[in-house]
Amino acid sequence: MLIRRIMMRLTLLALALALGLVTVTAQDEKVLVIGHAESTDSLDPARGYTQTTGVILRATYSTLVTFPDADASAIEPMLAESWVVSEDGLSYTFTLKSGITFSSGNPVTADDVAFSFNRLKNIVGSPAFLADNIDSVSVTDAQTVVFTLKSADPSFLSSLPNTVFAVTDSVLIKENGGTDAADAATADTAEAFLNSTSAGSGPYVLENWEAQVETVLVRNPAYWAEQPYFDRVIITNIPEPATQKSALEAGDIDLALDLTADQIVGLEGNADIAIARGPANITHFLLMNADPAIGGPVSDPKVALAIRYALDYEGYKTLWGGVAPGSNLAVGLLGALGEDQALKRDLDMAKQLLTEAGYPDGFEITLKYPNFSFQGVDMNTNAQKIQSDLAEVGIIVTLEPGDLQVSLEEYRNGQQGFGYWFWGPDKLDAVDFLSFLPGGKVAVERAKWVDAPAEILALIEQAKVESDQATRLDLYAQLQAYAQQNGVFAPFNQPDIQTAFRANLQGYIWHPQWLLDVALLSRSE
Repeated sequence: MLIRRIMMRLTLLALALALGLVTVTAQDEKVLVIGHAESTDSLDPARGYTQTTGVILRATYSTLVTFPDADASAIEPMLAESWVVSEDGLSYTFTLKSGITFSSGNPVTADDVAFSFNRLKNIVGSPAFLADNIDSVSVTDAQTVVFTLKSADPSFLSSLPNTVFAVTDSVLIKENGGTDAADAATADTAEAFLNSTSAGSGPYVLENWEAQVETVLVRNPAYWAEQPYFDRVIITNIPEPATQKSALEAGDIDLALDLTADQIVGLEGNADIAIARGPANITHFLLMNADPAIGGPVSDPKVALAIRYALDYEGYKTLWGGVAPGSNLAVGLLGALGEDQALKRDLDMAKQLLTEAGYPDGFEITLKYPNFSFQGVDMNTNAQKIQSDLAEVGIIVTLEPGDLQVSLEEYRNGQQGFGYWFWGPDKLDAVDFLSFLPGGKVAVERAKWVDAPAEILALIEQAKVESDQATRLDLYAQLQAYAQQNGVFAPFNQPDIQTAFRANLQGYIWHPQWLLDVALLSRSE
C-alpha cells in the first residue's frame, strides 16, 4: 500500500507539472524522495525539536554560523561574516553579510536576528533552554548584533549551528501572528503559518507538511549561496524499516534513513544500492524517575545502579553495532568516557544492590517508550531485550509502547516513571552532558532529579563556565563518574549510523548536528 501511495503521489506530481501548475516541466524537474520514520513535532524553529525537524530546518533556514559539511571540527561563517568575543567571554558581536534576503525577498538584518533569538526565548518551547544563558540581544545597526551572556560559556559558538537558532523573517512572521515579546508564549500565533511554509533564507522553502505522511520542499530561487541540485525534495513517512527497504530496492525512494543492520546486510551486493556506515552520536538510554510517586522502585539510586549492572551491553552492540557509552555524553565528543570506562554487565552486583534496596526478589514495573524506529534501531526490539535482561535479576517488566507524539509529551512533562528514549547532543561539546545532571533540562524536567551533594553541584557550576581545556576534561570526568554510580539514567548503546541509497545519488554525508543536509545531494547524470 505504501509503495503504491508513493507512486500515486509521484504520478500526480508529474500530471501537475504537465498541466503547468509549477514553473518547470516534469521532464526537467529533479525530484529527490527520502524514506524516513518521521518524528516532527513542529516546523516552527522556536517550537520544533526533533531529529526530523532538524533536517527540514537545515534545508529551509540559515544560522549565523555553521559547521563544516562533514563534521563539527570548526566554526564557519554562514549569515555572519565575522564575530568578536569580549575578553570576559560575556559579549559576542556579529557582523552580518550584506545583500542576503529571505525567500520572501525581505532583507536579512540584525533586527531579524534579535527577533528570532528573543522569540525562541520567550515562546518557551522545547528548544528554549538552549538560549537560557543569553541575557540580551541588541542591535547596533542593520548589519551588527550583540549578544550578552549571563555567564561565560565556552560552548556558545558551537551551539549556534543548531537549527533552533535559525534566523527567521521577522516581517513575515509578524504579519502572520508572530511576536518576540515577553508574552510570546501565549500571544504568538504563528506556528500554524510556519508549519505550512517556511520563513527563512535556506536553499529550500517548505511547500507542504502533512504530519506523519510527507514533507515537501521546493527550491528557493532567492537563495543567497549556490543553488541545490534538486528542485523538489519529498520526505515521505515510512515508519517500517522493511517497507523502506522494499521501496528503495524498487526505486520508489532514493534514500532510506532508518534501515536495520540485517536489512543493510541484505542490500550488500546490489549494484543499484550504495551503503554508508559509520559511528554516530545518538545514545539510547533508560530513564528512572527520581520522584518516588512517579518512579516507584526505580527512584531508589541503588535500584537504578542495579539496572545499569543488569543490562547486557554487548548484546545491544551485537544488534546495532556502535559502542557501549560510559555516560550520556556521546562517545566521540571531547571529554566523554570511552567504551573501556563504561559499566560492564554484573548480575551478581545487580542482585546485591536490589537486596540492599529491599527488593531481594525483584519487583514489577512498566516500561514506557514510543513504538518507533530511528536510524535503523527498532525500539520495540530493544524494549524486549531490556525486559529479558532485567528478568534475570527478578525485575518483571511490562512493556507499554505508545504513539510517538503522546509518549514524547509524557516524557517531556516528566510523567514517565520508567522510560526508554534516545538522545542526540544539543551541543557538540561536553557541556551537553549537564542536561543529564541536577539543574539540567533532562534531569530536572524529564526525570525529576534535582538533588546532589553540594560538592557535585559546585562541580556542575564550574563546568558551565570553565574555559581551560585540561580543567574542563577533569571536571567532566568527575561528573560522569558520579552519574555512572548515582544517576537516574542508564545509557546502554550508541549505535552505528547505517544508510542506504540509490547508487546514482551523490553527496550523502551524515552530520552529527543536523543528520542530513539535502542541499548537498545530487544525482549522477
